[in-house]
Amino acid sequence: MRATFNEHELEPTPGIPGRLPDGEVLLWQGRPGWRSIARRVLHLRWIAVYFALLAFWRGATLTADGAELEEALAGAGFLLLLGLVPLALLGGWAWASARGTTYSITNRRLIIQTGIALPITIGVPFSAISSAALARQADGTGDLSVALLPEHRVSWIALWPSTRPWRFGRVEPTLRALPDAEAVAGLLGRALAAASLAPVQPVPNAAPDRASPRPAAEAMA
Repeated sequence: MRATFNEHELEPTPGIPGRLPDGEVLLWQGRPGWRSIARRVLHLRWIAVYFALLAFWRGATLTADGAELEEALAGAGFLLLLGLVPLALLGGWAWASARGTTYSITNRRLIIQTGIALPITIGVPFSAISSAALARQADGTGDLSVALLPEHRVSWIALWPSTRPWRFGRVEPTLRALPDAEAVAGLLGRALAAASLAPVQPVPNAAPDRASPRPAAEAMA
């Protein structure tokens, strides 16, 4: 499998390079939720907490050194304003990344188009999928990951953030931050079953971003 570079104006259907071959039907398209990308992929909440603690420490230090209240508040406020810069930049990137990502499922393959300036489209045929799993997240979204057969590989750099976290050696393409994750997992499961392949296996009580997909044979044993 390899990524293909395509311009949007050459796509009859946005998110899908070229026309679908005869017999291939588009079943679903969607995008990740940008807020979930910001929280879970870029960890904006933890960055905000970090700058808040820095501001508190700065204010407390100035106060301990004998500074007036206004001076201490000004010092803490400066650090808070400084922290807004990376938060705004990362939040903007999360929004642009989500807008620049399109997930598609046909009756034959999974298609991921990702990228802001230059979109990259990667198609994963159902025949390359060994197992699939749904990880439900605390924010109400879900990540739908597919494990590939050993002879198939994809680039982590090309796909990120549409990859399963903490999997670098055996990269697993992932539909990240899906608002309707369970419905999409059911649709993909039916499509895989129709292609005589393994259905999607839900991961019960999965910890956020660390769910482990199970092979279908093990799940049905």
